[in-house]
Amino acid sequence: MDSPVPPRPSEPRLRRRDRHGRGMRGPIAPPQVPLSVSRADAFVDLVYDSRDRLERRWPQLAEVDFIVLDVPGFGPDAWPDAEADGETVPLGRVVPAAGAHRDRIVIYRRPVEIRTKSRDERALLVHEVVVEQVAELLGLAPESVDPRYGQE
Repeated sequence: MDSPVPPRPSEPRLRRRDRHGRGMRGPIAPPQVPLSVSRADAFVDLVYDSRDRLERRWPQLAEVDFIVLDVPGFGPDAWPDAEADGETVPLGRVVPAAGAHRDRIVIYRRPVEIRTKSRDERALLVHEVVVEQVAELLGLAPESVDPRYGQE
């Protein structure tokens, strides 16, 4: 005679914690709390805030892609004729439109973070870098792109 097979549950049981009840009960912080925002996400927010401030005055920036990369030399900015300056690390770069790609402004997160100590300093430096790159793209002086450039 065959041994009876125990019935299988219709749905698998959800494990909320680990086997001994010591696991995390839930996320450390709710999503709306700044603790759950990574440094990279916070940096991208700073870049987009600067872009939005400038876009009100320069509507043509809606046609420009703003990209945040960790370090220079990899990704969309790694084109063969990029100037190689061994002396300084760039904080940003303008990549002109080519083929199907629109104009792009690339901001490098790690070099900017290394040069700042606080979130306020970082926000100011990010805005300055964005203004400088927009000025280069438009062929204008940074002071004409943002009259408050260099004053903060």
